[in-house]
Amino acid sequence: MIGAGQPRHQLGRNLTYGMLDALGRAIVTGAYDNAPFPTEAELAKQQGVSRSVTREAVKMLTAKGLLSARPRQGTIVQPISSWNLFDPDVLSWLLDRRFSIDLLREFNQLRIAIEPEAAALAATVAGDSDKAKIRKGLDRMIAAEAGDDDPLESDIAFHVAILQASNNAFFAQFRDVVGAALRTSIRFTNRVVGRTASVPDHAAVFQAISAGDPHRARAAMRHLISDVLTLIGNSDPVPDPAI
Repeated sequence: MIGAGQPRHQLGRNLTYGMLDALGRAIVTGAYDNAPFPTEAELAKQQGVSRSVTREAVKMLTAKGLLSARPRQGTIVQPISSWNLFDPDVLSWLLDRRFSIDLLREFNQLRIAIEPEAAALAATVAGDSDKAKIRKGLDRMIAAEAGDDDPLESDIAFHVAILQASNNAFFAQFRDVVGAALRTSIRFTNRVVGRTASVPDHAAVFQAISAGDPHRARAAMRHLISDVLTLIGNSDPVPDPAI
């Protein structure tokens, strides 16, 4: 229960975001694939919230491309081609879907178009503090191999540090996409080959950036992501709902 001393506007915001998450997750995981999307009145009754909370959640889902309102048709669920796949909420909901090898492939195809160039740029413009953050991510990956850190979170920290070290606001904005891709990839690679990311391959990227060698940094990052794409291409696992 929300505390009695909590401001009314905070209560409303929590209800709105809670409903947003519930509805977004339901849409993305296919709950409305074969059923019409409920009216605002029906949603308010189902969720036990006010019409204003419902209306705001629907507006937010519309802004994310999941819903659209059409005259005489009401609110309908949009096809995935209309969804804002760079939205952090949409990415999170996508990962709740049954495992998809196609989604994993598409994630990593996008990564290989972005991250090698971000690494090359980082090798050119990164300052000492930027490099220290990349080094910290690598150190965390080394610690994770010894069981002293989380393998997934340390891997994400390494890659996000490189995006930020590019000192390019557009590359930095891909942090959520990269995080989502890695969360999917690591579950896949663990299941198929029983291992997490290669520390030596990541170290090669860091060393190239630290040395200020953009060509080597680009090649090292491309090699790192290509390994996952090769593994995907050589594998046809039966989807596991637990992944």
